[in-house]
Amino acid sequence: MSQYPGQYAQGPPGGYGQPNPGMPPISMHNGQPLPGGGQFGGLMKPVVQNGPPAGPPGGFAGPQGDILGASRPGGPMPFPNRGPVPQGQMGAPRPMNPNLGPAPGTNQMTSQMGNMSISGPPRPPGPGQMGGIPIRGPGPGMMSPMGGSSSVSGPPSSMGAPPASMIGSPLMGGTQSSMGGPPSSMGGPPSSIGGPGNFRPPGNVGAPPGNFGTPPGSMAGPPSSMGGPTIGFGASPSSMGGPTTGFGAPPSTMGGPPSSLGGPQGSFSSPSSGYSHPGVSQGPPGAFTPPVLGQGFAPPSTMASGIRPPMAGPPMMGGPPGQMGMDRQTPTSLAGQPPNMSASMGGYGPPQPGQHTPGFQPVSSQGFQPMPPHAPVAGYPGAPPQQYNQPGYSAGMSGPTTGMQPGMQSSLQPPAQKKLDPDQMPSPIQVIEDDKRNRSGVFSSGGKGQVPPLVTTQFITQDQGNCNPVFMRSTMYNVPCTSDMLKNSHIPFSLSVSPFAKLQPEENPPPIVNLGELGPVRCKRCKAYMNPNMMFIDGGRRFQCVFCGAATDVPDQYFAHLDHTGRRIDSYDRPELCLGSYEFVATKDYCKNGTLPNAPAFIFMIDVSYNAVKCGLVNLICERLKKDILVNLPRETGAEESEIHVGFVTYSKEIHFYNVKGTLAQPQMLVVSDLADVFVPLLDGFLVKLSESEAVIDSLLSQIPQMFVDSRETEVVLGPVIQAGLDALKSADRSGKLYIFHTSLPIGEAPGKLANRDDRKLLGTDKEKTILSPQCKFYSQLGTDCVAVGCSVDIFFFPNSYCDVATISDICRLTSGNLYKYSYFQADLDGDRFMEDLKNNVQSQRAFDAIVRIRTSQGIRPVDFLGNFYMSNTTDVEMCAIDSNQALAVEIKHDDKLSEQDGAYIQVATLFTSVSGQRRLRVHNQALNCCSQLADLFRNCELDTLVNYMSKLAIRNILNKSPRETREHIMNEVAQILACYRKNCASPSSAGQLILPECMKLLPLYGNCVIKNDGIQGGQEISTDDRSYLMHLINSMDVKSSCAFFYPRLIPLHTLEPTGTDMPTALRCSAERLQDNGVYLLENGVSMFMWIGHKVDPDWIQKMFGVQSAAQIDIDKFRLLELENDVSHRVRQVVQMVRAQRNRYMKLTIVRQRDELERWFNHFLVEDKSQNGSSSYVDFLCHIHKEIRTLLS
Repeated sequence: MSQYPGQYAQGPPGGYGQPNPGMPPISMHNGQPLPGGGQFGGLMKPVVQNGPPAGPPGGFAGPQGDILGASRPGGPMPFPNRGPVPQGQMGAPRPMNPNLGPAPGTNQMTSQMGNMSISGPPRPPGPGQMGGIPIRGPGPGMMSPMGGSSSVSGPPSSMGAPPASMIGSPLMGGTQSSMGGPPSSMGGPPSSIGGPGNFRPPGNVGAPPGNFGTPPGSMAGPPSSMGGPTIGFGASPSSMGGPTTGFGAPPSTMGGPPSSLGGPQGSFSSPSSGYSHPGVSQGPPGAFTPPVLGQGFAPPSTMASGIRPPMAGPPMMGGPPGQMGMDRQTPTSLAGQPPNMSASMGGYGPPQPGQHTPGFQPVSSQGFQPMPPHAPVAGYPGAPPQQYNQPGYSAGMSGPTTGMQPGMQSSLQPPAQKKLDPDQMPSPIQVIEDDKRNRSGVFSSGGKGQVPPLVTTQFITQDQGNCNPVFMRSTMYNVPCTSDMLKNSHIPFSLSVSPFAKLQPEENPPPIVNLGELGPVRCKRCKAYMNPNMMFIDGGRRFQCVFCGAATDVPDQYFAHLDHTGRRIDSYDRPELCLGSYEFVATKDYCKNGTLPNAPAFIFMIDVSYNAVKCGLVNLICERLKKDILVNLPRETGAEESEIHVGFVTYSKEIHFYNVKGTLAQPQMLVVSDLADVFVPLLDGFLVKLSESEAVIDSLLSQIPQMFVDSRETEVVLGPVIQAGLDALKSADRSGKLYIFHTSLPIGEAPGKLANRDDRKLLGTDKEKTILSPQCKFYSQLGTDCVAVGCSVDIFFFPNSYCDVATISDICRLTSGNLYKYSYFQADLDGDRFMEDLKNNVQSQRAFDAIVRIRTSQGIRPVDFLGNFYMSNTTDVEMCAIDSNQALAVEIKHDDKLSEQDGAYIQVATLFTSVSGQRRLRVHNQALNCCSQLADLFRNCELDTLVNYMSKLAIRNILNKSPRETREHIMNEVAQILACYRKNCASPSSAGQLILPECMKLLPLYGNCVIKNDGIQGGQEISTDDRSYLMHLINSMDVKSSCAFFYPRLIPLHTLEPTGTDMPTALRCSAERLQDNGVYLLENGVSMFMWIGHKVDPDWIQKMFGVQSAAQIDIDKFRLLELENDVSHRVRQVVQMVRAQRNRYMKLTIVRQRDELERWFNHFLVEDKSQNGSSSYVDFLCHIHKEIRTLLS
């Protein structure tokens, strides 16, 4: 042993290129003990398991927007992941064939669609095939595949327009359904629908979804109470016997049952398709029955014409809740006008007071009628309760919602029938909690193709040759050997790369390697950098590149002998030979013009127009910039002070520069009024170190508010301001950032002047890309100019009206800058949020003037890049600044065959200027396995990364394709992936079973969440600027952020243990989980709400808010009070933990049950049906199952 005195690990090296199982812990670096026992190749600092994720004090949430239209339920959401199947949840895993079986415990769901019912137990897996436990439902006969069924005589009623998969093509083209009306338009459905052979797409695809068109054919979503296993399908719960009229908007009144009902709830017209109602099924206890999509239902357009739709008995989906006897407890104001929402709400917000709501026209006839969310969801969150108190009702549902709602007659209850239980659907919460239980602790990165724990799991990475998963995650860790196999799977081979991601406190940052004048050692052919997978040959005199196979001579000063295993004897002394992540100090050859760079600079540019002064912004910035921001400038580890230089500019219709040189007694102002040809009036004294000019800077910040207190300037400029900052950095020969605090549309006469082109009616239509794309090329061109200098632009918007985020944000996109938006900003209410966001932004800056290059081994190559950056060629990603939260997505494709023996290798190299001005290279390495069987691929996928890539691809498609095509693409990919698994990996079974791979069982849920998200499908219920803001946000999200954003976290607060310290387990995002006597926190990384039920214990309210009842809480100016009791302390602790985990500071918004804001809160309950017609989880799952069956047939 003594012959291996490595500093990064001790003990003999293992086989070359393999994980090193015998690598004992070490605590030495360059001969010195590392603090905390950390080392390379061994265990790190003490491990904290299952604790809350570490992070900066106070998370950060995005600004709220000026939503001018009506809000809708169902919205942004995150994605959890795969995980073991819980007992009683989709069945337990079945043993699989060791030769080929799938991921353990595939989920099989019987989705009775089309003409389908299932009886009898599933067949066992065949030889070499993967088995799963099917969940069976009642109903006679076996389900025949789509297209082979003779009894299908109409489209599923829940679909509005028929899905394209029923037109005969195996692809999901043509009319795309979103389980409740044509998703492309929410307009009218097809005029005539016969059988599967003669479906026609709707003629008005692309019409704006403003009025929600005609109603989808039937009621939507899962009922709140799930029937017992032995009850078969009866009749439909929603009575649709009579003609319906006047769909299009919420009614202005909410009294009495709708006149369109043909009879009391419970009266049904008979089926015309000849489909008989299944009788009582003898299914086993615990089996669940997915809904049978109705056969022979007339399309919604015929319903609106007064034709009685034939009912086939099974539960129906889609359609406005207004058609069933509605609970009348909702405030009348919900029906006719937008709610009077708080303008200062966090995140992007709901409609503001008194503003027209394009998506909801006040009409007195039948429309949807929003319901209080305590009512179970049967389509829209808050739709009328469908309670059929049956045996087998899930105990997990909220107590108060299980009974009948006030105003409903028991005589109107339809006959008891079997309903689809959402609790039987794959649960993201279950997957997340199982992964936390099984995989928290230490994750060792040695070995090829190890799938890391989920992003929601707290774990410590031990670097043993592959990089930490926070730096790089892949959609697959077992890569198909051929391009055909990858193409057949329909799973994109994609990476999410975040080169400077934040590490856990117990993890060591990548060590810095300084080889002096020699510089980084690299391959002579492909220029890949030295890494643990390089093979040394000829006694150590040459090394063979793992990426291209070329042999390169080892420089004399880098030479070392090999041991008996062929490994260098200094392997554990050099980070680049034993670690997955490390940094090289670059030589002059890696610098622009062959000269070493200067330290970066930050320029703060403050709008001092009338709006900025009036809302308190100028005062707030000047008061807190020094004590909260400048003292937190980023600095190297161990450095006493930051090397970053700072400068200050104010502007409205002219630009003011300030000389703050340390030798001056007072700062000097220099004014530039010629905006057509901007120049920097001074060099010396404009950019200074804080420590050298502290007194002058203090004086300047105290004088600025007084100088502009009487500002009456309402026209502002922006283009020349950015040009001035760019020129200042260029003149000083520094890279850096511009922090611009801006309040309104730049309409001043100057370059970059913009016109107001806002037209929300276009959102959701084929023409929406005209207002979501830049209106001119000025800011795009300015962005490319900034990239050449290494100048990143961060813009903080404080608008009271439209400010064309779509155009201005392009400069942030190209320069890898951040965008923040605080609509209707008031310094006293929103000041803390803004300052926390600014502080986090400044502290998280890691790299400047960076170039990212991704190299892959032979047989694969990167072909596409998604994110906020600039590319001047096909290989180099140029990022003016990189912080710890930014990520880019990379798609990789085959250009040759791979071999299972060799595997696949990826190296991400980032050339950058550090915060101290040192030019460096950060290198991350990843080794993946290769496979020739699809089963191995499906066993080693990562769903969260796939959803991150899918969302970024959707953002690009929005600007190039119609909304319908964007949605159809996602639906098609989801169906194709699952159909491939069913066809190639699952055991033979009835076509009625929906079989899901274990690590992809949440794919339908997350796919639906992406489709419904405001950034991707946001219609007229959010503003144009908010839509553009969210698109920019999604485009740079890392996997952890997108996971939370697309599937929000719903945390119960009323059941918190006063003495607890851990984060409570979240609930599924559905209104069915909300109890009238409960309090819940909902957050998605951008917005945060506290929902308070109307029956909450007054004592809890008193302890938390210091008032007698929830009605007394001032929700407009709410702040969490620091009261001295257990309840207050514990709730504040949870809120702080949530904020610490997020990149943006989320303002807490109070939502009382039945308040006007509640409808916006429901918008984020993503498992429910949305008011804009997007599907519930159950509906979407059923639709995907039908698509899979069509593809397979």
